[in-house]
Amino acid sequence: MGTNISPVTTSAPRPVDLQTILTLLQEGTIEIQGLLPYGSNYTFYAAVHGDTQTAFAVYKPTSGERPLWDFPPETLAFREVAAFLVSETLGWELVPPTVYRIAGPHGPGSLQFFIHAQPDQHYFTITEDERPALRRVVLFDLIINNADRKGGHLLKDQAGRFWLIDHGICFHAQNKLRTVIWDFAGEPIPADLLADLEQFRTRLDTEKDLKTAISSLLSPMEISALRRRADKLLAARQFPEPGSGRNYPWPPL
Repeated sequence: MGTNISPVTTSAPRPVDLQTILTLLQEGTIEIQGLLPYGSNYTFYAAVHGDTQTAFAVYKPTSGERPLWDFPPETLAFREVAAFLVSETLGWELVPPTVYRIAGPHGPGSLQFFIHAQPDQHYFTITEDERPALRRVVLFDLIINNADRKGGHLLKDQAGRFWLIDHGICFHAQNKLRTVIWDFAGEPIPADLLADLEQFRTRLDTEKDLKTAISSLLSPMEISALRRRADKLLAARQFPEPGSGRNYPWPPL
């Protein structure tokens, strides 16, 4: 089966080139290892075999999605991939490599590189020294309009790096933000993060390949809302306060 692709570390770039990981995820043979517990939709742990390498991944088939009243049916897998695309365009590498597979053991769906996380680490165990890293997380969730940032959706890998997972209910055109992370409400957004956001906003309008890719994943209305959210953050230059209504997910972990 070849050599396992190891998780990405905090202190160095990915040990395997990103394109190599994406190609393996997109073209490798998916072998289901088992059903992952606790998800509201069918989520499988899988091995993905290439000619010389094997990686482990999380496979979320569209056929296993539970219908939601406020999100269009059979779109959650696309949103998982869109979250990875936005993370990469920002240059933040917050979301594990994720692709959309047309063919899979249970039909089309998203396939995401598996993070070997520390099982007892999540948002509610973060230390004060680690807290600054959450600024990118908060901005990312604001940009993608994350409707379900639970504490357990923030992972820490074996090297101590944070990763974000479970983005199936993001990118709604209406405000759906629900998150446990309001640590920086009212504070100025750091200049370097504003610069990243400004570059992202420019690329969203000017890069043909990016526009094509995101248009294959989100509706025109959702893409327009994505632009507006980025523009609003750039104009405000500070982290927002929780608004009226439901601002926290349940359960929080």
